[in-house]
Amino acid sequence: MGNILSERRILLGVTGSIACYKAADLASKLTQQGASVTAILTAAARQFITPLTFQSVTGQRAYVDEDLWGHEGHIQHLGLAHGADLIAIAPASANTIAKIAHGICDNLLTLTCLAATCPILIAPAMDSGMYTHPTTQANVEILKQRGVYVAGPATGRMASGLTGIGRMLEPSEILGHLRWVLGRQEGRLKGKRLVVTAGGTSEPIDAVRVITNRSSGKQGFAIAQAAIDQGAEVTLITGPTALPTPVGARRIEVNTAQEMLTAVLEAISAADALVMAAAVADFRPETVVTEKLSKEEGIPQLRLTLAPDILSAVAHFRSRSGYPRVVIGFAAESGDLVERARQKLVRKRLDLIVANDITAPDSGLGADTNRVTLIDPAGNVQSYPLMTKDEVAQILIEKLVSLLEISS
Repeated sequence: MGNILSERRILLGVTGSIACYKAADLASKLTQQGASVTAILTAAARQFITPLTFQSVTGQRAYVDEDLWGHEGHIQHLGLAHGADLIAIAPASANTIAKIAHGICDNLLTLTCLAATCPILIAPAMDSGMYTHPTTQANVEILKQRGVYVAGPATGRMASGLTGIGRMLEPSEILGHLRWVLGRQEGRLKGKRLVVTAGGTSEPIDAVRVITNRSSGKQGFAIAQAAIDQGAEVTLITGPTALPTPVGARRIEVNTAQEMLTAVLEAISAADALVMAAAVADFRPETVVTEKLSKEEGIPQLRLTLAPDILSAVAHFRSRSGYPRVVIGFAAESGDLVERARQKLVRKRLDLIVANDITAPDSGLGADTNRVTLIDPAGNVQSYPLMTKDEVAQILIEKLVSLLEISS
């Protein structure tokens, strides 16, 4: 299945804005994701940045208006447009937005957009007064009605020194929007509803102290992104983490195991699948002190009780409702990995379990990489070498597609 951006041909339109420097970063990031990026610069953009900048970070030729009338003649825009999987205009100035909205084709970029049949995304960048002006707003609305995707803009400080809405989104955010657009076009999970849990839960002891674990949420967030890449409608239920929400995901933040249980049972009532990647607490304090415990009062005697078992509750819910159709669980173990995971698979009535050894320093909780073993109800065991959590996520979503096809 792989990265949704891999081997995609992206046309990057660059228009006149100080945000052009971000466009170079976006071109670089897209190239690193495996996309083939061809930049088209307007005359105004060339006042801020050169074609050589884009050729240097993409390894591809960058085009300017003079190329329209060069040796390839008037069909240049057709060749660029018809071979593209997606056109992204970042930054998109008020002038270019107006031209595209009204079919004014006086440069290579606007000609290419008019000839294109692929999705178009614009990332506006201009002073706040220009963006909020009724004319610009009307032009943006025209483009939206015609199916153009609009990413941003953000609120912040402008080149003018003023603060307001009009800043171009950061390249990493635009990258997320591009992945979402491509996933909606042809993803194998298009129309499917997926619930993903991520991160560790946090069980309060007193007003400031908690019992938690080292889960970063990275694996769950990677799974959510991989599912969005394939067109799924994703609800991401997460414990405390500062990770940014994947573009297109509906994020629900929780703290305790009980809060996560409530959120999961509500979300799966009409879901096709659940991937339970969160590291949910097994234990919680029997009683919670509403004020901060003081060491002057001596060492407290902390009594623990079992936290809610979410997967067991999901299994019971599933037996009555039939939802979700597929459930994938995780088993983070420190010994006898495969056998313990196999027992959990049977006990929780899972369709697949992902086992990982949390004692390995380069995988599991908190790391950027993971080394997993997949086990299914038929007893098949498949172990994978160390890989990034994004790569693990892509493998899991591939498995999920197959499981959903089998259960349909």
